[in-house]
Amino acid sequence: MTGASGIAEAFAGAREQGRAALMPYLMGGFPDTETALAVAGSYADAGADLIELGVPFSDPLADGPVIHAAATRALAAGATLERVLSICERLAERLPVVPMVYANMVLARGTTEFAGLLADAGAAGVIVPDLPVEEAGEIGAELGGAGISLVPLVAPTTPSERRRRICERAEGFVYVVSDTKVTGERDQLPAGLAELVAAVQADASVPAAVGFGIGAPEQAAAVGRIADGVIIGSRLVRAVSEASGRDEAARAVGDFLRETRAALSGDDQA
Repeated sequence: MTGASGIAEAFAGAREQGRAALMPYLMGGFPDTETALAVAGSYADAGADLIELGVPFSDPLADGPVIHAAATRALAAGATLERVLSICERLAERLPVVPMVYANMVLARGTTEFAGLLADAGAAGVIVPDLPVEEAGEIGAELGGAGISLVPLVAPTTPSERRRRICERAEGFVYVVSDTKVTGERDQLPAGLAELVAAVQADASVPAAVGFGIGAPEQAAAVGRIADGVIIGSRLVRAVSEASGRDEAARAVGDFLRETRAALSGDDQA
């Protein structure tokens, strides 16, 4: 399941089961490496199809307070790019992993070294949320040579012509940002989301997965009816932060994801 082909296989497997792919987010090293690994194992056991693995960064511009606080705590506990990628290496034996890394960390290592680190860790792709499409050529080429997909983002504010250019170059999947706010749970899904997802699906040759604001199984099910994948982040990170220990954290996220997986499958017995 390593490399870019793992992403395609994950989406295809979910599609064969008549549902959207379940894509939970994990903050690497939060609150410590062993707990993060336990949580990740619970993700896989609960039926996740793919994991987005956050690399903590001191100035995460796209992240809301829950994920920002988790990143700060992970950094204080000694999380580094290499340590988070060691988590990726262990997870990649079970399901595809797509690290989420801010551009500063990529540029600090250099594109060749960065691509090599991801390849050695078995990453299937990578998300760089603050990398404009105009500046992605060199990084994308290095990653492509290593068999790793550079996953782009599209937002509600992305102009249609720019969206088409992004989608034409997209690899792995397109990350559809549901609204213009930072990450975090929302009471309601934003208006216009279905139209945005449909436009991305029309422009891209890869799946469209929606993230930002999905915090309940019924919301995931609603998104799953229009999108190819459902990304859940803050709700899971909050569960880990509120848990009293490693076992409780793993149990809490597992229970939530099993309920969400059932909702995506249309199982009323969830």
